[in-house]
Amino acid sequence: MGDIGFISELRLAMCIRFLVSRRGKPPNLTARSPRSSDPPDGYNAGVRIYTGGGDTGETGLFGGGRVSKDDLRVEAYGTVDELNACLGAARAAGVPEQIDHLAERIQARLFELGADLASPGESPGGTVLRLGPDAAQELESEIDTLEAQLEPLTSFILPGGHPAGAALHQARTICRRAERRVVSLAREQTISAGIVPYLNRLSDLLFVMARFANQAAGRPESKWKR
Repeated sequence: MGDIGFISELRLAMCIRFLVSRRGKPPNLTARSPRSSDPPDGYNAGVRIYTGGGDTGETGLFGGGRVSKDDLRVEAYGTVDELNACLGAARAAGVPEQIDHLAERIQARLFELGADLASPGESPGGTVLRLGPDAAQELESEIDTLEAQLEPLTSFILPGGHPAGAALHQARTICRRAERRVVSLAREQTISAGIVPYLNRLSDLLFVMARFANQAAGRPESKWKR
């Protein structure tokens, strides 16, 4: 399957193995035939990073079936992976501890969400965790907690500030794009009911997280002026 972010065979396989292990069920992943060259001595990996199977512009979905790499479903969970990576960059830029712990939990949830999107229909053995409506409600609680520690918002603000705050603002915009991709997908195929509400609420949370990070860093917000 070639490497195209989250949808690479390696990351999808690792994600499914992780999610399956949480349910105490053995993974059911069929390994591809090895390439002609053997791995170097000491190389120990359960799944190869490269397989060449995606060199024709197609990729496989968990549970079977192959689609084009620009398929709506692939665009959706590929954008979720981009969001996850941006959150990692924000954490690396130095967010407050409270935000760092929250961002880490969100990253784990996005991994589950990506696996959900990569698994149309019924997954083999019911191994994929589907996102329910309670996930969005959890984010609302986090928003309320952070907003209680911020100055009231009285005008539009410009994205920026501390590098971590700016990265969180960028993550918010990627989240909105992921939501748009998922909405397009949902118009044509069935997806878990909790995904769109979660992404919608997550973009709001990321805005508040960005404000919190800038406030903690002592960076004043730039208000929009006509």
